[in-house]
Amino acid sequence: MSALERAKELQPELVRLRRSLHREPELGLELPRTQEKVLTALDGLPLEITLGTGLTSVTAVLRGGRPGGAVLLRGDMDALPVTEETGVDYASRIPGRMHACGHDLHTAGLVGAARLLAERREHLHGDVVFMFQPGEEGHNGAGAMIEEGVLDAAGKPLDAAYALHVSSNQVPGGVVITRSGTITSASDLLTVTVHGEGGHGSTPATAKDPVPVACEMVTAVQNWVTRAFDIFDPVVVTVGTFHAGTKASVIPDTAEFQATVRSYSEPARDRLAEGLPRLVRSIAAAHGLDAAADYGRHYPVTVNNAAETAFAVATARDLFAPSEVWESPVPTNGSEDFAYVLNRVPGAMLLVGAAPAGSDWQHAPMIHSPRAVFDDGVLHRQAALLTELAERRLADTAQAGAGATVTAP
Repeated sequence: MSALERAKELQPELVRLRRSLHREPELGLELPRTQEKVLTALDGLPLEITLGTGLTSVTAVLRGGRPGGAVLLRGDMDALPVTEETGVDYASRIPGRMHACGHDLHTAGLVGAARLLAERREHLHGDVVFMFQPGEEGHNGAGAMIEEGVLDAAGKPLDAAYALHVSSNQVPGGVVITRSGTITSASDLLTVTVHGEGGHGSTPATAKDPVPVACEMVTAVQNWVTRAFDIFDPVVVTVGTFHAGTKASVIPDTAEFQATVRSYSEPARDRLAEGLPRLVRSIAAAHGLDAAADYGRHYPVTVNNAAETAFAVATARDLFAPSEVWESPVPTNGSEDFAYVLNRVPGAMLLVGAAPAGSDWQHAPMIHSPRAVFDDGVLHRQAALLTELAERRLADTAQAGAGATVTAP
């Protein structure tokens, strides 16, 4: 029986797990109920399981029946601080929390891959590391798991690493899409506080009003990035918060804003880290005010290895219809801490369409929306694809020898 056929048999079980996770979403690095459900789903499988100490991660190692290398498969598990508005009958039972990014599908799909690979263990040429990761949504869970040794869990160097991410509106349901090179942007945070001197709104000349200065900074930031960066190496700056004052007649002492900063190359990211703080400080100085500007580097650019991407695309096209596997000409604007894994291990991230069948996917709510809906009908496809990626990659390594070029199936 093929991996896809067997995955279809597991589909009802995977749906139950996914919906159970969806009803009880957890945030950040501490996901005790989620961890418990994953461990229950893995119970009885021939896995070497290690739990995180600084976070509720699960690392499971499957030893293949034949000698060989090692491959890592990642599934993130955390939800978002969003109040769900989908109306589905398995909606979140916890106000202010929702699996709005589809990580519940990632977790269930990875469990499915663990089940399939365990059943095929006798013929597996090497080991598979299953990385069940908390804290992807801005908490650097991947970095924390790397510090705790997930990349060394097999006791040998990893030959490759793969991850899937579902999409609610980028491609039709079931379609797999990826690209070689940059697949997601870097994500950084600019925090600015403009320090002035408060006073009465009727006499601004006796005060130092930080509000118009901060407003000028917001406009200047947008203008600067369009003039200073190549359009073929773009950056995106979005001011998401702006706070100042308590009353219309009172000039406040300070004005503050925060911006998310996205870039697609490390040189552009370095220029942003140096240029944005300099720009806002200079504007403040021109008005006789001071500005504190903090540029926090969060997730780096996620870069797919060219050979691993070609291998993953070929594997997916062999598993599904060729028309259901696309190669994207451009990266996605999201960011991913799987970047930290791909910085150390050659591999690839792929997106899987999870728009409900028959829906107008192009106009559907995107991930992170309280109305984002993901079709769990794609779970068996996720499980089968992860299984085939690991199984074929290990077989390639065993046949070609350590360090050889990956070949497409």
